[in-house]
Amino acid sequence: MNRARSESLFQEACHYLPGGVNSPVRAFRSVGGTPVFMQKGEGCYLTDVDGNRYLDFCCSWGPLITGHRPAPIVKALREQIDECLTLGTPNPKEVELARLLVEGVARDVKSVQRVRFVSSGTEAVMSALRLARGFTGRKRIVKFDGCYHGHSDALLVKAGSGLVTFGQPDSAGVPEDFVRDTIVLPLADREAVEQLFAREGDQIACIIIEPVPANNGLLIQTPEYLKFLREITARHGALLIFDEVINGFRLQFSGAAGYYGIEPDLITYGKIIGGGMPVGAFAGRAEILEKIAPLGPVYQAGTLSGNPMAMAAGLAQLSMLTPELYAGLEEKGRYLEEQFNRMDNLPFRMCRVGSIFWLYDAAHERPVRADQIDRESMKTYAAFFHHCLDRGVYLAPSGYEVGFLSTPVQRSDLDLFLSIASEFRR
Repeated sequence: MNRARSESLFQEACHYLPGGVNSPVRAFRSVGGTPVFMQKGEGCYLTDVDGNRYLDFCCSWGPLITGHRPAPIVKALREQIDECLTLGTPNPKEVELARLLVEGVARDVKSVQRVRFVSSGTEAVMSALRLARGFTGRKRIVKFDGCYHGHSDALLVKAGSGLVTFGQPDSAGVPEDFVRDTIVLPLADREAVEQLFAREGDQIACIIIEPVPANNGLLIQTPEYLKFLREITARHGALLIFDEVINGFRLQFSGAAGYYGIEPDLITYGKIIGGGMPVGAFAGRAEILEKIAPLGPVYQAGTLSGNPMAMAAGLAQLSMLTPELYAGLEEKGRYLEEQFNRMDNLPFRMCRVGSIFWLYDAAHERPVRADQIDRESMKTYAAFFHHCLDRGVYLAPSGYEVGFLSTPVQRSDLDLFLSIASEFRR
């Protein structure tokens, strides 16, 4: 493919943007080569600035479950533009979306009773943690190695030297004092959690986990492990937070909480609930959410929170998420997974939950913890990524990232990808 315009734009971008991008993974550092600058999205396809077309399995990193520019969302945004862009006041759309989200999720997850909209997933998680500390009166939070919760200081943490340990900053610019009360544990390890709570349970405000860890591989956890986390936090008076910014509304309308039959105290959302517009939210039990200002002492605010454009797009998107839609995505996902894993010549296997999939090294068992991912396999993934890119399939430009299906994808599109994948040689 000729990508001369992308190459020229990247050179220009490097003069004005750090690394030429506004989010690190877009720079192609994990796979090499020049980032592709996209111009247009339609259905399940992208078109770059040079006119090349790609089957899109990135889906803007998850939110485009109904594809690019679905007619109901475009219509809702056009109608909203005629009224306003943002107001900085209460507006009807935020009430409508709150009702749709809370009543829809609460059919399966009774603990979702109130919601507060914000502008990003990072903001949602940051606010939920502050609320957990304010509600419990405790300082310490527990996260898991391999789960990503945005780029707020307290969560840019890597594991320390011991099995049960306080974290260390994982980014320059984050003082150690900022992560002093963040504890990092390995995933899928009950003993580590039990040891920690036996020693410090009365000091822990919350556990936060991606119930479907999907930002450092797809590290699928067992329902029993997630239920164990629910039980141990409840027993010690700590809160359980499900970070569903990525997987929320991907498995079913009530997300992973409904899928696994677990009621966390708080859930964070993003991506899908904005229909392609920037958005985030945190939801949970009324007694907890009512600790947020203006009702309670925990402060949180945002100029563009609940802005009418994002709310209009989110209303249109969530209204499209029917049981039939999820059944269709499950059928497509199952077909893709089964057909991909029948190809014995490939160095990868595919694992999947709902419309989220990931490729892992075929020489190893499916990882359930970050330290089980074969780092060397990322070199092979880089070659596979470019093999697919050059033939019109856009996967995530990092082997640690997952792929997403959207409703416009047809069996013929999946067969195209499978055919291209089958031709790959190391």
